[in-house]
Amino acid sequence: MTQKGTDAASGEPEGEDGGGVRLSDAAVADYLRRNPDFLKRHSQLLDVLEPPRRVDGEDIVDLQQFMLDRLRREVAQLKESRDELLYTGRANMASTGRIHQAVLAILEARSFEHLIDTVVTDISVILDLDAVTLCVEQAQDGPAPTRIRGVHQLEPGTVAALLGPKRTHAFLSDIEGEPELFGSAAGLVRSAGFLRMSISSATPPALLALGSRQPDHFDPGQGSELLQFLAQSLEATIRQWLELPA
Repeated sequence: MTQKGTDAASGEPEGEDGGGVRLSDAAVADYLRRNPDFLKRHSQLLDVLEPPRRVDGEDIVDLQQFMLDRLRREVAQLKESRDELLYTGRANMASTGRIHQAVLAILEARSFEHLIDTVVTDISVILDLDAVTLCVEQAQDGPAPTRIRGVHQLEPGTVAALLGPKRTHAFLSDIEGEPELFGSAAGLVRSAGFLRMSISSATPPALLALGSRQPDHFDPGQGSELLQFLAQSLEATIRQWLELPA
């Protein structure tokens, strides 16, 4: 048996649409007193209810204040979203500016040796990184290449093992740096970005390796367009200095 005028499943009073008796104002008021969290559970009703004028008094429920508090929360959420968008936009602008500055530094190199020195020293400062290296696989046949400061020699197949056969980049967070890739700076590296470099059809595979001491500086889900632009600019500049075919 159920109580007359009350929905058995929800415990809420029935109205004319529910097939029950017509509810009086007193019955509705009594129900609300016994269920003080009703409007909290059904906040969508605030959009259709007509609030009373603001009345001071301890025994008066101030729906205007309730709706005002809700509006304030919504405004606060909108402001928070706006601030996040502004922060992201400014961060993207700052990143773009740094990449442009790094590319200009590469283009202004006065020799191939100066270019490599720019990559391993100036670029790390411009991009606020702890290690930047150029890694090139050793040719499987032929004499050992001349060692150049800042250029790390990799075993054949290292690039494919790190990136796979087709991927152009990889971003890793919360790692330990590899001496093979970062040399003496490997102990500082806790996140890294690797960009495949196809310098020339006449050269073995290569990598631009970027390392940071911050574990979350690089993230697998981050965008790669700006850093790929940097790597492609470096590819073209190396080809020009060494007079290599594309």
